Amino acid sequence: MEEAQALRGLSGQIAQLDRLDETLIERMRHEALTAPAPWKAEYGEFQSGGWWTTSLMNASGEAGDVLIADGSARSTPLLKHMPTTAGLLADLGLSYMWVRLARLEANAFLWEHRDYNELDQVERHRLHIPLHTNSSAFLVTGGTKVHMAGGRIWRLTPTYAHGVCNLLGPGRIHLIADVYADDAYDRLARRTQLHPSVAEPLPQASEAVLAERFAAARRLAGLGYIDAAEQLLLRLFYSFALPEGTVYDLIADLHTVLGDSEANQRWTTAKAKLLALAS
Repeated sequence: MEEAQALRGLSGQIAQLDRLDETLIERMRHEALTAPAPWKAEYGEFQSGGWWTTSLMNASGEAGDVLIADGSARSTPLLKHMPTTAGLLADLGLSYMWVRLARLEANAFLWEHRDYNELDQVERHRLHIPLHTNSSAFLVTGGTKVHMAGGRIWRLTPTYAHGVCNLLGPGRIHLIADVYADDAYDRLARRTQLHPSVAEPLPQASEAVLAERFAAARRLAGLGYIDAAEQLLLRLFYSFALPEGTVYDLIADLHTVLGDSEANQRWTTAKAKLLALAS
């Protein structure tokens, strides 16, 4: 009973929608891997490095424009090289705000964050279609680890705090479509499910475990490896179910212990920005 209730709660954050034909996915994967994409690394404060995007549809019509904004999307020149992908997007009949490819390299992370806060307050939804993935690539939301396997459309609600990692590789490539709510989306969303096999609750972190990891980070920082110390704490989000923003609080506390008030304030500000907290 508790597991069923947890899944129902989690399905508001992430869910599986329609299943897609394997041949169609294979053709779309080939297009994503071979099209002349101008990959861009933006949103540096959200990631460890290794996360790249390129646009298929947006308001400007430019593939290299990857800073998300509201608008009525039109095709970029890149989509002309991807006819199977263009056909699926047309068949879905959705009202697109933005469509892009996102590539996450091995040993790369998108840190805990929320999306959409900077956009107009209208109903919109994010759809993922995994094209090239592996079992060590997963998303964490609601203290649960979810591998978005290929073969279907997934819906992510990015206004919940979430993060993504690809531990071992190969690179993960998803087609991501941000769409406005309309009748076409409602028809697609009626077929929502989240199978228990794809959701793995992360263990709770005891105070002793957090203290041990904090001490390890402090030792690294004491040796001059500040970035490594910060990343050690940031990666706790992918191993344990933690209260929202815990990793940012730990890093701010680390800099307090180190006597660096400027770095403490920088991470306090980063937490507010990444998690869309009121200032």
